[in-house]
Amino acid sequence: MKKPYMPRPQADYLKWHNNLATTAGTADGATVGITPDEVATLTTNDADLTAKAKAASAADIAWTAAHKGLTESLSQSRRDARAIAGRAKKNKNYNAVIGDKLRVEGPEDTTDMTQEKPTLAVVVKANGVVEVDFNKLLAEGVHLYCKRGAETAFTYLASETHAAYVDNRPLLVAGQPEVRQYKAVFFIGQAEIGLESDIVTATARP
Repeated sequence: MKKPYMPRPQADYLKWHNNLATTAGTADGATVGITPDEVATLTTNDADLTAKAKAASAADIAWTAAHKGLTESLSQSRRDARAIAGRAKKNKNYNAVIGDKLRVEGPEDTTDMTQEKPTLAVVVKANGVVEVDFNKLLAEGVHLYCKRGAETAFTYLASETHAAYVDNRPLLVAGQPEVRQYKAVFFIGQAEIGLESDIVTATARP
């Protein structure tokens, strides 16, 4: 079965559209009846696509850097606050009244999320469905990544705050099982934190 000629992944589509716009303006385009007005439409669209893609890429880079900085700041501030509060609570003059004012009463959680990683488990269901279970520890959720079939790299799949995530994408080839691999990273706010999970594998079935 032939693949659709128009790519779905954004990067591949941008390259495809640029080639279409360029080639449409040549003698080959005229040979197959592509009019000057249609060439103009493709050219205008391609220029707009290119400009918007560059702007989005720059914004993504800035967003990633900003949230990486925020995550690092959060981690450092937690370590410092925990150490200072711990010393204060051990002071001979410490009491519950002062502790309540400082809001440091109660048990101490020493979990360092920068060193933690999610634990994943998969359950295969019918019709290509795979359920991906995960823990959160102190995180708000996990970013899930997946590769399947002949794919060579993991791509972003979803941000999930409640387990289990249900991967109900259609099989790449209808009626044929496919291998799917999953990994995840915790996130707090909009930034990833900690280590990548171990990769888990499932064979999705019809």
